[in-house]
Amino acid sequence: MTTALWLLAFQGALGAFDTLYYHEWRARLPAGGAATRDELRLHAARDFIYAVVFGTLPWLAWRGAWSIVLAALLAAEVVITLKDFVVEDRVRRPLGGVYAGERVTHALMGIIYGAFLAFLFPTLRGWWPAPTSLASSLEVAPPALRWALALMCVGVFLSGVRDLSAAVGLPRSAWPWPKPPGRVS
Repeated sequence: MTTALWLLAFQGALGAFDTLYYHEWRARLPAGGAATRDELRLHAARDFIYAVVFGTLPWLAWRGAWSIVLAALLAAEVVITLKDFVVEDRVRRPLGGVYAGERVTHALMGIIYGAFLAFLFPTLRGWWPAPTSLASSLEVAPPALRWALALMCVGVFLSGVRDLSAAVGLPRSAWPWPKPPGRVS
């Protein structure tokens, strides 16, 4: 399980880079109005799943039926990501397409996520036959890793709130980016 959590932390670090550099700085997606709404909704949904995963896996064992809930969340993340690959091609066309470095980052994140799932699977398989509970599992990772993932939980949750706010067009949700001329909320 510890290896899975290290891979999850690496995934989180790459995801933070992808979000801050490509989504925020380069593409300024929150300022895109209706043009970026679909992509931002997908990002928000994925962010909320990652918040649950980052916030629970270092601390809790998803036993019994809860392991199916966790597996469903992890599978949903895959489906959302695949849909995002298609949607972002359409959304980013006016920007010249998805940035080459962003595609590489996404590919690396896909590989890491696959490795994370491979290392997590034996633990999930072990949790499945146990009585249904969310039980404490503090022994699975070093404290620094657990707390780093807890910080990532907060960060990805806030990113999800930002993306969802921009997707529904809440005032000032594009801050600090001005809306480009011709883009409507």
